[in-house]
Formats: sequence, structure tokens, C-alpha cells
Amino acid sequence: MRRKLPALLIALVTTLTAVFGAVSPAAAALPDAVGFVLWNGAATVPSGTWPAATSVSPGPVGIYTIKFPGQAAKGGVVHVTAINSGPRFCQAVKWGPSGTDEIVVVQCSQPGGALVATAFTALFDSSSAPISSAINGRFGYVDWNDATGTMVDQFNSSGAVNGVTPLGGGVYEVKLPGLSTAGPIDGSLQVTAVNSTPARCKVRNWTSSPAGQVAYVACFTSTGAPFKTRFTLSYQYNQSLWGAGWPPRYFGYLWFRPPVGPPSTNFNSQAGFGVNTLMGAGVGLSLVTFPRLVGLPDTVQVTASGGTSEFCNLLAPWVHSATDTIVRDVACYDSGGARVNTGFLVSANAAV
Repeated sequence: MRRKLPALLIALVTTLTAVFGAVSPAAAALPDAVGFVLWNGAATVPSGTWPAATSVSPGPVGIYTIKFPGQAAKGGVVHVTAINSGPRFCQAVKWGPSGTDEIVVVQCSQPGGALVATAFTALFDSSSAPISSAINGRFGYVDWNDATGTMVDQFNSSGAVNGVTPLGGGVYEVKLPGLSTAGPIDGSLQVTAVNSTPARCKVRNWTSSPAGQVAYVACFTSTGAPFKTRFTLSYQYNQSLWGAGWPPRYFGYLWFRPPVGPPSTNFNSQAGFGVNTLMGAGVGLSLVTFPRLVGLPDTVQVTASGGTSEFCNLLAPWVHSATDTIVRDVACYDSGGARVNTGFLVSANAAV
């Protein structure tokens, strides 16, 4: 089913149609469903949650069931990031429709695999119609199940078919054909492990070209050993993390390589007001500022990058200062839980 759009977005679409004329179905395509939530450990936070009535039900320690009302859809992907002052990581367990609602189960762990209670930010989206890349940038995702060797779901805004090839040792090659960019590396990625066993996944590296995107995903156990698992991956280029294409769309992303990645991996939809910035705040800590990107409600996701087993979370929920969105801080750790400087990708996206 199609998601019910906020009144502000409906008014915006009406205005744009009046000014520019009717838009073709491909160019006007929106996600079938979108939901995101900011859970502070005790309650949902309205500024980081959409739809507003989204709920989180804690179960056994470290297990959470999220209900996104009215967002039931076939397939789709889930991304989740732990928010904690210590080393924590979260993953998806399962998701699917229940009546008109989408139900997502996530779990959170610490190094060594013990499940722990923590704050987190989670996102669900599902798309089925091609989106005009000429108007809306590039967007695609995969949900790959290693256990069955099958693609559970996939989307590509060019209309092409994505593919995943296991390379052994918990490493996967993900091909997103048709999502053409100049290269050598453009856009941003988010990756999340999907398993009931504590696990985490990251972006090892990726390449961009006129033929499309090729990303390499590496997955690990809670102790940092290579691990075969189901995972989700989303790619965005000049586009929000759920692929909606109507401006004004407040979104941005940044790759900390380190150092900061090429300009084509640092994007701000309000680019006329400046690019995103990163400042070191201590070992394993990075303060990220997205200028002029405040459009509430909004969500932030983080994924570690690089070839070893480090992982990243958010030290605290992002905040807003005037019109800027500030992530204070992205925190990264080695497999034992010690803070370490390592690469990561961070993405901020608003519902308006």
C-alpha cells in the first residue's frame, strides 16, 4: 500500500504540479511505505519519529518490537543504529506487515554477544516503482539471505535488477546496476545485519562508475570473527535514504574515510548554504554538522566502513541548533569495545 503523506508534503506536491505541470508516474514515484523511530530507552522521541503514533515495545532485555502504523508493505529493508555512551550495536531480527501496520523486531548487543538495553534509531522503507534518476538522484537497496542464497527483496530506481555474490568469510559483493555516477566513489551506503544471533555488518569498500555501483559488505560476530548472515544494504546518491524525490527534501550524508572522503560522498540538499563538516572530538569520536538540514521529524543512521571488524554507533541522539542538525558524536570501537579511529558513513534524513 502507499503511505499516507503528511499534509505539508501533499500541499507541496500540489504547488509543484501547478507550477511545473503534471509529473510522469516514474518521476513522481514515492516509497510504498516509510517509518522511522528514535527510542531513548524509555519512550519514543517525537522529533525523531514518523508516523507520530509509532510505538516501541521492549521485550526480553535487548529485544524491541516496533509498530509503524499504516506502513504495511511487502518486503523492504530495515536499518538500525545503537545510541549509547558505551560500545553497543543493534541489528534487525525480522519485519513484516500486520494488517495495515509494519512490525519490526530489533535486538541490541555489546561486544561478546550479551543482549543489552539501549537507545536506538531505526528505519523501515519499501519501494516498488522506478524513480526517474534524472530528477531524483539514485537510490537502491537489497535484502540478501545468506542461509538460503536468495534475494529476499531488492529495489533499483533505474529499474535494473540488483545482485549479491557471496565471496566467502562473511564478505559479499553487491551490484547495483544502472545507478550510474561518474566515480570513482559517489554517494553513501548503510548496512545492517539481519539475524537472531548477535552480528554486525559494515561497508568494506565500494566503487562507482557509469555502469552502476559495486559495494563490498563484511559481516562479523559479536567478537569480530567473520560471519555469514542475512543483511540489508541501501544506497543513496543526491537522494534521501528512502528514495522519496519531491523537494524540498532535507537530507545529507558524509563519508569519514578517514580522512573525509571525496566531495562526491559529502552531500547536503541545501548545498547553497554549505557542506557537511566533521570535527574530531577525541579518539573514536567525531562531531558531524549538517548545515540547514533541520526539517522535523528526522532520522540519522551510521554504518562503519573499512576492512576490519570495528563498528560505530551514536554517542547520543542528534540535536538541532537553529537550522543545523548536529551529531554529537559518532563513536567507533574495536571488537573488544575500546574506542578507535575508523571509517564510517553517516546519513541524516527528514520527513519533509
